[in-house]
Amino acid sequence: FRQAPANRLIIRIVTTKAAKHFFDASQLELPVYDDADEWSMWGGRGDPVLHIELRKWADAMLIAPLDANSLAKIATGLCDNLLTSVVRAWDPRKTLYFAPAMNTYMWENPLTYKHMETLKGLLGFREIPPVEKELICGDKGYGAMAPPAMIASIIASDVKNKFAFLSVS
Repeated sequence: FRQAPANRLIIRIVTTKAAKHFFDASQLELPVYDDADEWSMWGGRGDPVLHIELRKWADAMLIAPLDANSLAKIATGLCDNLLTSVVRAWDPRKTLYFAPAMNTYMWENPLTYKHMETLKGLLGFREIPPVEKELICGDKGYGAMAPPAMIASIIASDVKNKFAFLSVS
């Protein structure tokens, strides 16, 4: 992960309109991009296109949480927002992780299984499976996003292994 200080990652956040309900971007010390940014930096032919620039910049990508709506869009090839546009342009040689999060009833829907198989099988994305706990709606069940520490541990392990492999060869 180039340009990163030792033992650090450089992170940029892409958010959907719905995701903005769950955090306050002004409280973060990281760049946060949304749909409005896609068009505000583009003026005409030859200008940078944000979703392409983000795709070029990133060594890896994490979608967390990945809700049922974005899962369905990505699995069917829709790219109607900044996030899904970055994913549609994603370099398949780079790792894309996703951490699903949705109500148990949505998780158990047969379409969810089909969409997950598309992401993992056809697109080669890496799932960080959901867990069982109290969901945002108050139900207890399977479908909650994996804890952030677990997600970070999986990615850190992959990064460590990648660099160990690169240093050996």
